[in-house]
Amino acid sequence: MAKSEDTFRQALSGKKIPVLTLDNKWHQLFTQAQTEIPAEVRRGEEKLNELLKRQGKLNTESKEIRKLKKKLMAEIMELADQTGGNPDAKLEKKMEEKQRLINECNQKLEDYADELRLLPGEIDSTNYRLMLATMDICYRRISENTKDIEVINDWVKEVRIEIKKNLVRKEEREKSNFDLYSYMHDIFGAEVIEIFDMKYNPEERKKAREMRIKKT
Repeated sequence: MAKSEDTFRQALSGKKIPVLTLDNKWHQLFTQAQTEIPAEVRRGEEKLNELLKRQGKLNTESKEIRKLKKKLMAEIMELADQTGGNPDAKLEKKMEEKQRLINECNQKLEDYADELRLLPGEIDSTNYRLMLATMDICYRRISENTKDIEVINDWVKEVRIEIKKNLVRKEEREKSNFDLYSYMHDIFGAEVIEIFDMKYNPEERKKAREMRIKKT
């Protein structure tokens, strides 16, 4: 019987969950089992990777934009120093263009910052749902494996019982052969026994049986 999602949520309460797609042990859960990853898990994995990729891209681009903004501001200061506060039309146009680019940088940085504030929550939510799906899969696999283990254990017990029974039968047959051979040998002699082409050496069998008894 599968565990409810509420049960898994209670188990995860207060726990620090690693980002699953960045955790090699999480990937091993599926590669070691050599089974196809369920569609629900595959979708969660893809979405989480997309969010992480987007977060990384925004952080990288934000750094580049800040560098560009710093460079543009330095260029405006340099132009202002050249004009002494009285730029001609050409320099003023250059300064206006650079200011326009700075404004674009500011807008992009603002937009990126808004998105970056939301992304951690989306990542955590997606990662949490992926963990719930993973726990459900693990629970079902453990349950299935446990059933198989119980069946195998029962089979092993039955086989062991049969082995013990057959060992007893084997010992009984060997003793019977030894007694019959000895009796016939005493009554008829070795030459008569050889006529029957008996592939049985009672002395060797007796020694082997005694050695087994000593070991036990």
